[in-house]
Amino acid sequence: MDNSDTEVLAYHQEEPKIPLRTHIVELFQTLVVFAAIGTAIYWLIAQPHKVSGSSMFPNFKDGDYIITDKVTYRLSEPTRGDIIVFKNPRDESQDFIKRIIAVPGDRVKISSGKVYLNGKLLDEPYLNDQIVTNSGSFMKEGEEVEIAPNHFIVLGDNRSHSSDSREWGFIQMNEIIGKVFFRYWPANEIGLYPAYYQITN
Repeated sequence: MDNSDTEVLAYHQEEPKIPLRTHIVELFQTLVVFAAIGTAIYWLIAQPHKVSGSSMFPNFKDGDYIITDKVTYRLSEPTRGDIIVFKNPRDESQDFIKRIIAVPGDRVKISSGKVYLNGKLLDEPYLNDQIVTNSGSFMKEGEEVEIAPNHFIVLGDNRSHSSDSREWGFIQMNEIIGKVFFRYWPANEIGLYPAYYQITN
């Protein structure tokens, strides 16, 4: 047998078989890595939420699926007009979605169905013109509230069907989970959800 025959025979030698156990171990290791990455994203970067209820209708509807950005507020302060997800001040096992109306240093009041910010009627282009904002047990009719450091006033867009700061008062910075920035369901409304306006003084 010459050298060329030897090379051909060597070329056709079968690859050594990898035991099934090795494949299983590698698969398990891969799953662990992906789980660790997913957990890190969930706790540090972004978190999915499902909208429950009609407090933000029509901008967000019951059953919408959203992604909450958990990074932005580590780099900058929340601003008026931001839509946020936060812990229910009365039950931390629940998450709420509302809109920031007033930030630290602001003065806000409700009078005759309207919201006044720092002495001026608040322009709310995201609301239907017919929406009436009633007062509550915390934000009483005609009484101005001043926002303390690290505190915020939040309201639902669907004012007549929203449990919000009018009833239970301020939320604190450490209760905020993050800012809503993406809706991934329903299919016809998929997309980024930036604040296309900003509430000003």
